[in-house]
Amino acid sequence: MALGDAILACLTERPMTGYELAKTFDASIGFFWKADHQQIYRELSRLRDKGHVQGREVVQSGKPNKLVYTLTAEGRAALKHWAARPSVPPSIKDDLLVRLYALDCVDIEPLRTDLMARLEHHRDRYERYERLLNKRFPDGTAPPADVGKMLSLRLGMRHERMVVEWCEEALDALSAMSGRGNVLPLDDGKRESNG
Repeated sequence: MALGDAILACLTERPMTGYELAKTFDASIGFFWKADHQQIYRELSRLRDKGHVQGREVVQSGKPNKLVYTLTAEGRAALKHWAARPSVPPSIKDDLLVRLYALDCVDIEPLRTDLMARLEHHRDRYERYERLLNKRFPDGTAPPADVGKMLSLRLGMRHERMVVEWCEEALDALSAMSGRGNVLPLDDGKRESNG
């Protein structure tokens, strides 16, 4: 997947300025495809040159004029072509996992601190996904145009919960090695046991 494909997907909802697109990206696709605002603006320029989007200048009084981008028929066809190709499963590159792999050769306390930060990061993301899901789909259903968005949020929540539980497990193991106490689990101590 390229950034342009993610931008085209965002523009299927409605025409947007670059600023609106970047903000929409931050609150949706940005959860699973990272790009900063400057990358988005550069890619919009490339997409415009390819004819995948068109920009319409809107004159504003007292402010600079703005460009509102719309998906063209060529852009919609490019998005359909991209979406028809098989996806590539993501690869994991995580330095924390490499440090855990070499646990017998590293200091546990910095690793424990890193795991605590990771735990809090994923708890926060889980809660954010949960709020978005409850706000956008309060009854747990979605119209056909939004089913993919709802499914993506549900996957995000499951992923974050799984990482939280793994961090808790790793912290428990490190605590046992160093004689420290346990961490509080995400779900009030009701973690499932595998045996």
